[in-house]
Amino acid sequence: MGATNDGPHGDTEGVHPATPGSYGLPPAGERLPEATRLGPVRLQVADIDRSTTFYRDVLGLRVVTRTMRAAALAPQDDDRILIELRERRGAVPATVRAHLGLFHFAILVPTRATLGGFVRHLSEVGERAGAGDHLVSEAFYLTDPDGLGIEVYADRPRETWTRLGRELRMATDPVDVRGLVREAGGAAWTGLPPGTVMGHVHLHVGDLARADAFYAEAVGFDRTTRRYPGALFLAAGGYHHHLGTNTWAGPTADPPRPDDAQLLAWTLELPDAASLGALAARLDAAGHPVTALEDGIAVQDPWGTTLEVGVTLGR
Repeated sequence: MGATNDGPHGDTEGVHPATPGSYGLPPAGERLPEATRLGPVRLQVADIDRSTTFYRDVLGLRVVTRTMRAAALAPQDDDRILIELRERRGAVPATVRAHLGLFHFAILVPTRATLGGFVRHLSEVGERAGAGDHLVSEAFYLTDPDGLGIEVYADRPRETWTRLGRELRMATDPVDVRGLVREAGGAAWTGLPPGTVMGHVHLHVGDLARADAFYAEAVGFDRTTRRYPGALFLAAGGYHHHLGTNTWAGPTADPPRPDDAQLLAWTLELPDAASLGALAARLDAAGHPVTALEDGIAVQDPWGTTLEVGVTLGR
């Protein structure tokens, strides 16, 4: 998440189990379906060969398709695309908190043991990473060769999540790295396993009130945590967050320039065409122009970050 929280979430007075339906502030209108999930992120990178090597050898993804200027990557033995790379030769590296848009994208692994194996793998290949125990999850942070932020994490069981009022408790505490690696056992690392998915995306935005109006009221996410300093977290279906937004880039931050390494688009997958149509109507009514795609819609948030939405179609 990027910041230590010693405020309300460190205070256990008034803490209750986060049972289904006991947390989250829904939008005034329609909500996204409970079955909403994230699809792939599309990234602009400077060197397709360099990036493909990193995402294969360090992150543990499989190259599914590859052309001269593009690649698509998925977990091992799994055809679900998580990352699409697009080369813009010589793109300027991303600088932490320099621009609006991507803070990080977050890959969710299926088990804590998987995360422990990934951490041991990072040590073996000499890749440095930050870490945070967020109460609802344990996470590790690294950057790709273009400076784009990545989180790899495992969720804690939902029955262990807690709330203050109707907000989930989240924090950034130290991770028990030794215990995590012990849980991995002696199994050799063979890459990110089947069942690994895109868990959430975290964006730099210019204003939390406008982010709330767009992503909660227009798109239809529930707000799950608003107490975290300078941030708003949103989700569908009772998840801790599918989307994080923050103002940590500061009031003078601008969107990335065309020749910057950057997030080109992130995606949502809805369970049916009716849900997609309802979302398009909400966005249009709220004054956010929608572009029709071959298999869905696209819309830009108030800071120019593109969200693409499609239908899962039983996958």
